Amino acid sequence: MSDDIAEHYRQIISALGEDPNREGLRDTPKRAAKAMQFLNAGYTQSLDDIINGAVFESQTDEMVLVKDIELYSMCEHHLLPFIGKCHIAYLPDGKVLGLSKFARIVDMFARRMQIQENLTREIAEAVQEVTQAKGVAVVIEARHLCMMMRGVEKQNSSMTSSVMLGGFRKNQATRQEFLMLIS
Repeated sequence: MSDDIAEHYRQIISALGEDPNREGLRDTPKRAAKAMQFLNAGYTQSLDDIINGAVFESQTDEMVLVKDIELYSMCEHHLLPFIGKCHIAYLPDGKVLGLSKFARIVDMFARRMQIQENLTREIAEAVQEVTQAKGVAVVIEARHLCMMMRGVEKQNSSMTSSVMLGGFRKNQATRQEFLMLIS
């Protein structure tokens, strides 16, 4: 598969008017293919594999918040990166999730061709599925290179998306506490 992707990059380089055989570009198709596979590694992962049993019994029933999880994703419309951070909170109902698993969930979905709105929902639903929490909240703040490097070329714009499930959707005070904690 990597060789197929590399050949396509070689054709793109040629179609842009460059010589894919010149010294600086000779290995670029292979490097670009490896990079694209890495940036889209989420397609080869499953939620069960990344959680790996790290759900634990707990009497904790107060909000648990993991802030500022770095994310790098690929805009499915332009194949350009968007970069940001993700905040995840949940209201445990007898189970808690191992801390590193939040970052792994974010990475699994972010490393797919995406739009930010869907990424936010996929993360929230995955945390809900794994923990069976009373509520889950996810906010993503990101800067999109498709908006910064091309088109309108707005360097200082960012996008915020949120998904609130269960107690975060139903209880305004819980939602406000979460939003205050991440600001």
